[in-house]
This record gives sequence, structure tokens and C-alpha cells, in this order.
Amino acid sequence: MAGIRVRRPGGVGRPRARATHILGDKAYSSHANRAYLRRRKIRAVIPERADQAHNHKARGSRGGRPPACDAELYTLRTVAERSINKRKQFRAVATKYDKRDYMYQATVDIASIKIWLRDLTESPQGPG
Repeated sequence: MAGIRVRRPGGVGRPRARATHILGDKAYSSHANRAYLRRRKIRAVIPERADQAHNHKARGSRGGRPPACDAELYTLRTVAERSINKRKQFRAVATKYDKRDYMYQATVDIASIKIWLRDLTESPQGPG
């Protein structure tokens, strides 16, 4: 996450380095992960696992309030997942064949450009 930089609206000021929301699947629904994100003032959009929900209910009022999960925002996670899976169709990206990080980044960039060009030609309106 250290490499993430998001421009501020209007382009004025230093870029943001901290995310406002983190989208994750149920595997990351641990108390430790949620506490870490809470300390950094990042909203976790992670659904609760069934066993954790059962434990909350079993403890009754002592079980605490179940963590919130914005269902509408969570659906955006699939867009990122599909994007990553499209890149993994390229063998060199999936196997991390390149030894140097800048060569691997170039391979990912080329794969992304190929995907973008392919999606442009497959669109019903065509390029432009």
C-alpha cells in the first residue's frame, strides 16, 4: 500500500496515500484486520463470515454489534477481481516470470494495454 497515491480533487495539494475504504472478501473478516483498519481510520467493507455471525448471536447482547458492510460498495469489488483475473490470463503475469520488478511492471502494463485494446474492438459501438 506504500506505493498508492491518489490525486486530490482539483489537483491541489499532496496526493492522498491512505485509502478511505478497503474492499475485501470474507477471508479477511478477522477482528485483528478490522482493528488495524479502524486505527488507521479506514472503513472496512468486508462481509462477516457465517461462523463469526453465529458467535455474535450465540453471545446475545454481550456479542456486540455486528460489523457494518456496505453491500452496494461491496459489489464494486467484483470489478477489481475481474480486472486482475483478465491480467492473469497472460502467462508471464500469472507466473511472475520476470526477475526484476520494473520488467514485471512493464509486462503487466503491456498485458493491460492488450486487454484495453481488445475490449475496445469488442465493444458494440466500436472504437471512438
